[in-house]
Amino acid sequence: MERTATTTISLRLDREIKRQAEELFQSLGLNMSVALNMFLAQALYRQGLPFEVRMPNATTVEAMLEAERIGSDPTVRRYTDVEAALRELKA
Repeated sequence: MERTATTTISLRLDREIKRQAEELFQSLGLNMSVALNMFLAQALYRQGLPFEVRMPNATTVEAMLEAERIGSDPTVRRYTDVEAALRELKA
């Protein structure tokens, strides 16, 4: 099998996204280099991104803004135990 010439690229990534991606790819038997090569090959094959990219609709934007408000509101009750949250919902 003939090897093709390769090149190196440098990327700036969010550290946690990189860690999670490496973990995911490893579980799939891939490394970051192979996964990125697969992404780029699919982008070339499809002549665009290999997944749909859309702007969120108004309902989604509203839900995202509400989630941000709730997440930053110190008066909102927080739970670390799903069972405790469910008990309170049922009460």
